[in-house]
Amino acid sequence: MAHRKIRMGMIGGGKDAFIGAIHRIALNMDGLIELSCGALSHDAKVAKESGEMLFLPEDRIYKSYDELFEKESQLPEDKRIDFVSIVTPNFLHFDPAVKALEHGFNVVVEKPMTFTLDEAKQLQKKVEETGLSLCLTHTYSGYPMVKQAKEMFKKGMFGKVRKIMVEYPQGWLSKLSEREGNAQAAWRTDPKRSGKAGAMGDIGTHAAHLAEYISGLKITKVCADLNIMVEGRALDDDGNVLLKFDNGAAGCLVASQIAAGEENALKIRIYGEEGGIEWAQMEPNTLLVKWLDKPSEIYRAGQGYLTDIAKHNTRTPGGHPEGYLEAFGNIYRNFALSLMAKINGEEPTSAMLDYPRVEEGVRGMAFIDTVVASSQSDKKWTDFVV
Repeated sequence: MAHRKIRMGMIGGGKDAFIGAIHRIALNMDGLIELSCGALSHDAKVAKESGEMLFLPEDRIYKSYDELFEKESQLPEDKRIDFVSIVTPNFLHFDPAVKALEHGFNVVVEKPMTFTLDEAKQLQKKVEETGLSLCLTHTYSGYPMVKQAKEMFKKGMFGKVRKIMVEYPQGWLSKLSEREGNAQAAWRTDPKRSGKAGAMGDIGTHAAHLAEYISGLKITKVCADLNIMVEGRALDDDGNVLLKFDNGAAGCLVASQIAAGEENALKIRIYGEEGGIEWAQMEPNTLLVKWLDKPSEIYRAGQGYLTDIAKHNTRTPGGHPEGYLEAFGNIYRNFALSLMAKINGEEPTSAMLDYPRVEEGVRGMAFIDTVVASSQSDKKWTDFVV
């Protein structure tokens, strides 16, 4: 184990940002990571004020990410950062990620990984060229009961997978909030900042990633219907997608941000020949396990009967609620542990390497491209091509 904390710089995530604060709670959870510097806003005044609020050293509060990379790379090895966390809107992921890798820094980046599929492929090439690590914060894969479900499918406990149903309804964009001063709504519904998809890019990618992560399968074809339900909106706020998987399984994915009254109701059901699972993000400590020929079972986080990987990602005794922040923390911890192993010249364990990487980022961008193309096409099926 490294004899020091892993040092991190943050890009974006200043005092008015939502997700930056979530990342900072997550990275602090295990005491493995130290926030050493930041370029916390494109606005120099906000960047300075945000850095001061976080008690960063004055000479390591940067006005831009270019300045951060230039100055950090000149510091001695025992001072400079090990990685950056990029928590900016989608259009501002690619450039800082590439520059970080070129300056020798590992990367954590929000999803979707880039603005376009082409950028995602270029970024993947850069990761491969440099031999550095990239972590993509697909938070929901960090939950212990999601990892439990994944292991059960990996062991073949349910037989061949036949059906995957994943839904992600939210209601927060039921009104034209982007024109009413809601900053989150403003950038997420703007094609120039968000990309070619709205709800499908924002939450549909989470649903698709979860379906592939738990089942171990890959999407091969989609048949998509994207909708703009709120008049005056520029990007989809609702969509339904039929899926085909590489083992012949069929699926359906629903992502909607106009499901009025819903909060964050991500839910997944996967069925094999002998049984299946059901997991809901708003009751994350529970995994329902259903069998063809015997009563259903309720698996609970924090219990001794769980797999080692689920236990590795559990932080509290059974019955103490763990949620979104801890799932985020698990992604940061596994990434930090894998970096520590590399620093020490050791081989990271499979548990350490259990975080979403650049490959998943490329698939996420391919999902967006394919779904948008399918929705615009008259053909029933559109091939999922990476």
